[in-house]
Amino acid sequence: MSDENLYTFDNPEYRHTYWHTCSHIMAQAVKRLWPEVKLAIGPAIDEGWYYDLSAPFAFTPEHLAQIEAEMRKICKEKLKIERFELPREEALKLMADEPFKVELIHDLPEDVTISFYRQGEFTDLCAGPHLDSTGRVKGNALKLTACNAAYWRGDSNRETLQRIYGVAYPKKEELDAYLTRIEEAKRRDHRKLGRELGLFMLRDEGPGFPFFLPRGMVLRNTLLDYWREVHKKYGYVEISTPVILNRKLWERSGHWDHYKQNMYTTVIDDEDYAIKPMNCPGGMLVYKSEPHSYRDLPLRVGELGLVHRHELSGALHGLFRVRCFTQDDAHVFMTRDQMQDVIQETVRLFDEVYSVFGLQYEIELSTMPEDHIGTVEEWEENQEILKAAITSMGKTFTINEGDGAFYGPKLDFHLADSLGRTWQCGTIQLDSQLPERFELEYTGEDGAKHRPVMIHRVVLGSIERFIGVITEHFAGAFPTWLAPVQVKVLTITDRTDDYARDLVARLDALGIRAEADLRNEKLGKKIVEARTQKIPYLLVAGDKEAEAGSVAVRTRDGGDKGAMSFDDFTAKLLEEIKTRARENLI
Repeated sequence: MSDENLYTFDNPEYRHTYWHTCSHIMAQAVKRLWPEVKLAIGPAIDEGWYYDLSAPFAFTPEHLAQIEAEMRKICKEKLKIERFELPREEALKLMADEPFKVELIHDLPEDVTISFYRQGEFTDLCAGPHLDSTGRVKGNALKLTACNAAYWRGDSNRETLQRIYGVAYPKKEELDAYLTRIEEAKRRDHRKLGRELGLFMLRDEGPGFPFFLPRGMVLRNTLLDYWREVHKKYGYVEISTPVILNRKLWERSGHWDHYKQNMYTTVIDDEDYAIKPMNCPGGMLVYKSEPHSYRDLPLRVGELGLVHRHELSGALHGLFRVRCFTQDDAHVFMTRDQMQDVIQETVRLFDEVYSVFGLQYEIELSTMPEDHIGTVEEWEENQEILKAAITSMGKTFTINEGDGAFYGPKLDFHLADSLGRTWQCGTIQLDSQLPERFELEYTGEDGAKHRPVMIHRVVLGSIERFIGVITEHFAGAFPTWLAPVQVKVLTITDRTDDYARDLVARLDALGIRAEADLRNEKLGKKIVEARTQKIPYLLVAGDKEAEAGSVAVRTRDGGDKGAMSFDDFTAKLLEEIKTRARENLI
């Protein structure tokens, strides 16, 4: 990166430093306004920063406006920001009135330098880095965006704090563009659209356990039909494994030791069982159920398996973070010399699926975590295989150090939606550990027994989460092939009710999802409501159309296509559905 770009928002490190400085300016503003508030932590995040606070009152929008105003004053004061270090005892004395800071200091290793940053009368425990002056932050280009509850150190048994989020940019125009994008994201919020379009609901009776409604089930099943179609094309077979399996299995797989805190457990006939958080161990048992030869490999086995994972209530978020979901899992068993070809074949499948939805992606390689099974040499070899497979396809990747699965390194596919937001959906995890633990075998060409290697992979990830992603990506206006209702037939008077019913029956016979609106309402109101429901095509069935046997075609985006014959309309519509076009072809 050139020197002139080091101190711009194009540089992620500078952007992080800028936002981290803003978090301190915000904390200083809060302490000026309400000295009794206690400070927890205030890091920079992907878009802005937050600061966790303990206050004897609840922060309101009016409080946030006061904090913003005080932050602007601090920026204008151009306070010099200085770093200094203290021995542990002096650090504890300095932070004596800040209990959360005291706890953090106590938890620091003995050999760690304890550093602070001071700006004017305000000092905070911090490793940095920061800008050199509060004047570097543009006071007219910052905004506090939200205030939510948060647990101290993410522990639901600890204090509940208030987390204030903020964002800032070097120019007001950039902040305005960001805020506009956020407003558009709110308009596309899948929780809002899920209610309005009748897709799904969330209830207090089952936090994190979504209910799919009739139209949502049509969307879901259409998506799963496509999943099955593309996997059949790539040579996969489909299985289903039990939702509850005994403790011995989960101990053998390593999940009981490495993942138990996220698992729901129960006791059956005085024996420990767990509701599966992953489909993998069941897939191992299916493989072991019959002998295999090298001629069978690679063996591609898919499963749309319902899994349950315990998530903290504060982390639940619509369909994006739930406690039960359907994972579009697959396990591919192979010989070592097939590994690169299988990985590349899997990436090609991903490319085909994501292109249907118009989703671009970036790849991240996650390497060996501290809590892992298997030798370092095995991990390094498998990491190199993943690298070689994708680089030879001309694809690039970034490294995510130490974030692999406990049994193997992985490639994560981060999808970018129409607003430029990224979502981690697909993953390819290379595993030589579970085949060893489950003693999987195949008979080689030499007649001897050999251990297969396997990949765990999902393309959509969680079906629920992917539905949330594409709901926001398309703003609820799904391509016609996915739309729960593809055609709405609208009458003007009750004289054409029979004609409208006949049109719906003929559309249904062609496999087109259609409904009729026969209510005694004005046509304009029916059109507005159908467009609000994001229905791709509206057919007006008036006296003239009934007499001619035609339809007057309108689209949800306001287009009026005029009259056409039923056969012409359906021929074009069926082509649009068959090709899974993302845009209207009529």
